[in-house]
Amino acid sequence: MRIATFNINGVKARLPRLLEWLEETRPAVACLQEIKSQDDGFPAKALQAIGYHAIWHGQKGFNGVAILADGAVPREVRRGLPGDPDDAQARYLEAEVNGVRVASIYLPNGNPQPGPKFEYKLAWFARLRVHAASLWAEEVPVVLAGDFNVVPTDADIWAADALAEDALTQPESRDAWARLLGDGWTDAVATLHPRGGVWTFWDYQAGAWPRDHGFRIDHLLLSPECADRLCAGGVDKGHRGRERASDHAPVWIEMTG
Repeated sequence: MRIATFNINGVKARLPRLLEWLEETRPAVACLQEIKSQDDGFPAKALQAIGYHAIWHGQKGFNGVAILADGAVPREVRRGLPGDPDDAQARYLEAEVNGVRVASIYLPNGNPQPGPKFEYKLAWFARLRVHAASLWAEEVPVVLAGDFNVVPTDADIWAADALAEDALTQPESRDAWARLLGDGWTDAVATLHPRGGVWTFWDYQAGAWPRDHGFRIDHLLLSPECADRLCAGGVDKGHRGRERASDHAPVWIEMTG
């Protein structure tokens, strides 16, 4: 079973690239972030035409998450992250697909920091940790997939000082990530590639892509029930270099059983 996550950076603008990737790699489940589309504008019919059913949580021009399933209909479990009834940003969607609970996550960027946006990021992270603990306690297969907007370690960026002032590398962001892993979640890509050097994002600016100046912010976290089945994983890096591509590349894992 292949499960993937992809910050598409505009599902309508990147639809040809999305369909291309899905048809070439056929993940059983694909979690999307930054669809940047209202609910009524999501291209469900185009996805259905190639065999994918979808649920989505949209927002005009910003944010937005979706879960796609190949030949199956995702059963929606939760729309929106609990813990703040006033938070209207479309950043969390949870569903069950073929016996696996999957969440598509777009964690706040947090820039500029310090400031209100960074405080919102850390508060959102804390809410995610609480909800993730409740999922972990259910003792079911769970995959938390998405753009977490955190570079976990210096091994996850092309140069340790490249984002020294950025919210993605601040000690508070990394501490929140470490606390989440400390609760029992497995960072799939780090487990499979312990030496680091795996990037999932390359900025459009400053020649980042041709110079391979990237970093890892797209992650798949596994509950013990999924971690025991992990057999492969990686990044579809080549899709970042295609015409009108997202600035992220798809990240995927495979599980047995």
